[in-house]
Amino acid sequence: MNRRNFSIALAGSLATALSAAAIATPAQAQEKVKCYGVSLAGQNDCAAGPGTSCAGTSTVDYQGNAWTYVPAGTCETMELPGDRTGSLTALDRDVPGMNKG
Repeated sequence: MNRRNFSIALAGSLATALSAAAIATPAQAQEKVKCYGVSLAGQNDCAAGPGTSCAGTSTVDYQGNAWTYVPAGTCETMELPGDRTGSLTALDRDVPGMNKG
């Protein structure tokens, strides 16, 4: 391979790598937050609180002490059934073994 062909191949590889990085960056850069009370039963992320131990262990829909990662800025504005909203802190509502609150 002569020097010109090598330079063209190198430039093409570099352009491909840079465009792949540019495509992946926005998704990776989007901040996620823990949002409590929005996951369906068995679909929480991890460490949901008393009565759960890790991912997928919530037992009721919208369990207040179960969280899931959501894009920052969307937690408290999610539309949920029964006039529920998400919270950035654990809730007492819909927690098995606790009074509704």
